[in-house]
Amino acid sequence: MINKKILVTAIMACGLNNAMATDTPSIEEMWKIIQQQQKTIVELKAQINTNSQQVVEQKEVVEQQAQVLEVIAESVEDTPTISQSKYKFGGYGELHYNNTDSGNQIDFHRFVLFNGYDFNEKTRFYSELEIEHALSGDGKPGEVELEQAFIEHKLNDTTKMTAGVSLMPVGILNETHEPNTFYGVERNNVEKNIIPSTWWEAGIGFNKQATQNFGYDLFVSSGLNVPIDGSSAFLIRSGRQKVAKAKANDGAVTARLRYSPSNNLQLAASYQYQQDITQGALDVDASLFEMNAQYNYNGFGLKALYAQWNLNDKVNAISAGREKQSGYFIEPSYRFGQTNQFGIFTRYSTWDNNAGSDNSDDEVKQLDLGFNYWITPLVVLKADIQNQSGAGDSDGFNLGVGYSF
Repeated sequence: MINKKILVTAIMACGLNNAMATDTPSIEEMWKIIQQQQKTIVELKAQINTNSQQVVEQKEVVEQQAQVLEVIAESVEDTPTISQSKYKFGGYGELHYNNTDSGNQIDFHRFVLFNGYDFNEKTRFYSELEIEHALSGDGKPGEVELEQAFIEHKLNDTTKMTAGVSLMPVGILNETHEPNTFYGVERNNVEKNIIPSTWWEAGIGFNKQATQNFGYDLFVSSGLNVPIDGSSAFLIRSGRQKVAKAKANDGAVTARLRYSPSNNLQLAASYQYQQDITQGALDVDASLFEMNAQYNYNGFGLKALYAQWNLNDKVNAISAGREKQSGYFIEPSYRFGQTNQFGIFTRYSTWDNNAGSDNSDDEVKQLDLGFNYWITPLVVLKADIQNQSGAGDSDGFNLGVGYSF
């Protein structure tokens, strides 16, 4: 843009250039000089006006662009992102290869999809649909299962209630069992044969975080229905009804206490009572007591769990020793690497579904050694070897890959 200083300078330059032609110009020459100067002034003014108009036009364009950007920004703010969406989606899966004395097989063990919806800030729906062993139907090895489908409502920032099909508040694995969250290709046998994970029931739950370190849960729900004859008589795992036209003559009450004295240590204990674990067939009351601890510090981890069922001793007339079923495990581990992507572990576990008898041969002991490699925090490769003794004798190794999102 040309300003007044430039205009004056240009006029003076024109005058000097013309004046230098002669020392004493005539009247005619002076008139020509004035006309030339006047022409120069007109041209410079026109150029100034043109530049000023361009500036105004550029200013208008910028203002229009700013208005468009403002509209776009408001539109983006009003459009829900994935994290802001009321609809929630996720899942997990795991593929296993087992080479043990029990046989060699490869199996897409679990394929699970999570679906949820936030009705508002206090009320939400959550569900979990699972396909086990890849293929279900008559004569097929797998099943399609609805493991969770419940409504959760927050009463306040520390208290919530649930209604529907929920995982039982027992043990370490039962509520958190995505493959990237635990060591070993297969889930530990104590939480498989004694707890028995994965275990869900229909009912109403209450959850309270009383203080920063202490909380408790209460769940009134449907109960187990164990068979009363055959080799599976009174076996806890055989009693899961999975809320599929489940007999509901007698329900169950489950309570759990949670205590975290520090960020590194978590302690929990659960108790369940069921008035009749046979749902009216034999009137056998049963109770479960379980306690567990989890500790993590600078890559070092330690998990330990003990669980025990006590049934009415009338079961001894059918299956001696099954009035008591118990087990425990202890699992030290260590994570290392620049991003803690490597982990090694060992686990010693023992369980007995005939612990009420004096026969120690009914007890199964297992030692596991292995490692995890987290490709990302949510994707993991696993390998381990197992050695069983006692009532079980299945030695070998396992390989697996798992993910969650």
